[in-house]
Amino acid sequence: MEQHASVASLVIVILAAFITPILLHRFKLTFIPVVVAEILVGLIIGKSGFNLVEQDMWIGTLSTLGFIFLMFLSGVEIDFAAFKGSQKREMLPSGRLEPNRFLVACVIFSGIFVISLGLSYLFVFFGLIQNAFLMTLIISTISLGVVVPTLKEEHLMNTGIGQIILLIAVIADLATMVLLSVFVSLNDQGSGNMWLLLILFGAGVVLYFLGRRFQNLNIFEKLSAGTVQIGTRAVFTLIILLVALSESLGAENILGAFLAGVLVSMLSPNQEMVQKLDSFGYGFLIPIFFVMVGVDLDLWTLLSDKKMLLLIPLLMAAFLLSKFIPVYALKKWYDSKTVIASAFLLTSTLSLVIAAAKIAERLNIISTEISGTLILVAVITCVITPIFFKKYFPKEIAQAKKIKVAFVGANQLTLPVSRELESSLYQPILFHTKLEKSDKQISDSLFEIREIEDYELETLEQEELFSFDIIVMSTGSEELNAMLAIAAKENGVQRVIALVESPDLEENLLEHDIEIFSALLSNKTLLRGLIESPSLINILTNKETSLYEIRMANMQFHGMTLREFPFTGDIIFVRIFRGKDSIVPHGDTELKENDRLIVTGSKKYVDELKRELEFCERC
Repeated sequence: MEQHASVASLVIVILAAFITPILLHRFKLTFIPVVVAEILVGLIIGKSGFNLVEQDMWIGTLSTLGFIFLMFLSGVEIDFAAFKGSQKREMLPSGRLEPNRFLVACVIFSGIFVISLGLSYLFVFFGLIQNAFLMTLIISTISLGVVVPTLKEEHLMNTGIGQIILLIAVIADLATMVLLSVFVSLNDQGSGNMWLLLILFGAGVVLYFLGRRFQNLNIFEKLSAGTVQIGTRAVFTLIILLVALSESLGAENILGAFLAGVLVSMLSPNQEMVQKLDSFGYGFLIPIFFVMVGVDLDLWTLLSDKKMLLLIPLLMAAFLLSKFIPVYALKKWYDSKTVIASAFLLTSTLSLVIAAAKIAERLNIISTEISGTLILVAVITCVITPIFFKKYFPKEIAQAKKIKVAFVGANQLTLPVSRELESSLYQPILFHTKLEKSDKQISDSLFEIREIEDYELETLEQEELFSFDIIVMSTGSEELNAMLAIAAKENGVQRVIALVESPDLEENLLEHDIEIFSALLSNKTLLRGLIESPSLINILTNKETSLYEIRMANMQFHGMTLREFPFTGDIIFVRIFRGKDSIVPHGDTELKENDRLIVTGSKKYVDELKRELEFCERC
């Protein structure tokens, strides 16, 4: 009978995980995160509902693996590029220069942590919670799994306020996870375990340098294809190794999993690898874990306890206060609606609360009822806070800004290109040394040319050249073009294009990830194209039917087939490049994140489509 019960319960859980996203899509409940919906479905089939699921070894093992993989992917989600100090600070509508994003994020999280600590002592003082430090971690944590998709959905990832919100969430996720590990080490079967954590982190450092040493070897590239998939094997080996080491040292297995995710993130894997890991985790193991979280929650017991009923609104109030008071510091730069909406989104919390509650329950620090209450409140925050964020956040901030393109040097090539490029998507500006009076009268009426004294670095820095998204170096000297292009790259400009003819200079610039164009190469390519493919050249040179490349960065359309794609309009999908693969698009072809779409159609419509699909490309 146990065997039948085991199989039946597992089938019910798997079916629940499978049906949940279908129901969300069918009833258009897009405001509910899928993981939250999985917990709610678990409530229906578990102790709070029909009690259809029985605990057994299979479900317990798969649920634990899902928890481990969730913590691993939480580590992978941390983008350490966000901690770089260089940024393009812009003038805000308030008239102030936007703040240093990393600095203000650190200050706000520090405020969140201090206020959470104070609120935790109030819970202890009134006898609602026994451990203030545990409560501090639970109140101060923020869910990256809710913040990131919400920012992407609202087209805010490439805005200043979006980056600040993201940084606060990243810092909170990283800091609270490390502090939770310290908490466990101090409270699990005596003292001394905390020092063993140094061995775990030391092993992580060694594995990081080994990974950097071997990840770019030719042999690994050869073994990454086909049935070998050495990269995927390496990731799972890393997870199991660090989880085993973590448990051997008396720490929680989730710390090893989280550390493995952080190492993978720091090693900058290709997006195809990350997509595979996401697909495996969120497609199989993690849904089982979240469904089982709901299955184990006994709502009727919680709601029948007056202390738990009192704790629910108090916890909600604590979550809100701990975020609203520190985030109010942003009022110096942003309007009230933006600040309030940001505070609401940062109130969302889930994975780490579940982790802390489950661990504390196992260590007998909190009761099963308090653990369930903490998880229930975390679920509530994930449902309501994105709704309030979308309601209060000013829509005009989310409007896509123009891509600023700087042409250094006004000549017969850059002048017409800048004129043709000007649209709702691009804002071209020409930088040129002082013009003659007659030339100036002509240029003022046709082009936006910013006169400068010379092409010295100091002069260009004063003109804030390096704040542009794309810079084209096209002065009369290719040596000057090369020097300025390298300087622009070193100052953090994402795309730099330089006009050079010399092969030596070209090789040097390519090493700095600078794009090259030359008159000789362009003329040779055009002439050969006219001979071999005259119709194709006509497509490329015709303004209204040219070929364009769009990178698919909007997760809202990830997995959507071209037949379902709502923005086909007057464009045609010509080709899809996915990693090293070239795909001929059909109606059933699914779009994937980071696909490079080659399309043809009217420039106006292509610009709109670019804005829709590439909104987080320039985060």
